[in-house]
Formats: sequence, structure tokens, C-alpha cells
Amino acid sequence: MCHYCGCRDIPLIKEFIAEHERVTDTAGDALRALDRGDPAAARALVDRMAGELTAHWRGEEDGLFRVMGQDPEYRAYIAALEAEHRELAELLPALDLTAPADVAVFTEAMHELRRHIAKEEDGLFPASLTALSGDAWDASMAAWRDAHS
Repeated sequence: MCHYCGCRDIPLIKEFIAEHERVTDTAGDALRALDRGDPAAARALVDRMAGELTAHWRGEEDGLFRVMGQDPEYRAYIAALEAEHRELAELLPALDLTAPADVAVFTEAMHELRRHIAKEEDGLFPASLTALSGDAWDASMAAWRDAHS
């Protein structure tokens, strides 16, 4: 992950990255619970992760994604990110973590989630520094606050 463009100093981006870290930490805890043979603990962690992601995605999509998506240059990139949000939102509650096939699906989904996060943190977030005006940042932050109220 990049640390040189300065986007991590923007309060909204800091919040998004902190949420990414909480989600990936929880995913790691769920994978470790599965490794030790505790699917009930893993299920509780996956449910917690899904709750965090719901608010996170709403904050991204209603704010930063919406304002950046007004520029045709970013529309397809953002549409792909939103599609990935929908896929994971459908997958997580449907998983049977007692079934080895679903454990494998979850494991791969967590690898995909890390790739998804990299697309945001290394692509969209740095681009936001030059793409957004002050009013757009204000609208993005307001949407994040609404998603987390």
C-alpha cells in the first residue's frame, strides 16, 4: 500500500482505511477460528464483519463513490467496486462455515477482499486528491457520517 501521495492524511480516507483494517483483522480472526475447528466463533466474526462492511460500503457509495462517479473517467472503476461490494454482501450471510466447500469459498473471498481494498487504497483514494473539490469532500464526509450514525 502506498504511503507517499498524502491521501491517508485526509480524515475521510483515514476512516475508510481504519474500517478496512478492522474488517481484514476480523476476517483473519474468522479464518483462525475455522483453522482451530470453531465454525460458531467464525460465524459470529463473519456476521460482525458483514455489519461493519454494510456501514462502510454505504459511506463509500453514498459519498466518495457518488461524487467521483460524476466524472466519466472513474465511472467504470467505481461500478466494478460496487459490484464487488454486492457480491460479498450476498455471499457472507449465505456461507455454511461447517461445510468445507464454503470454508474454501470464504477463504478465497477474503483474498479477493484484500485485492478489492488495494484497488481502493492504491487507486481510487489517491485519485480523489486531485479529483475532488472542497464541496465534494464535504458531501463525501457527510455521507460517511450518515452511514455511521
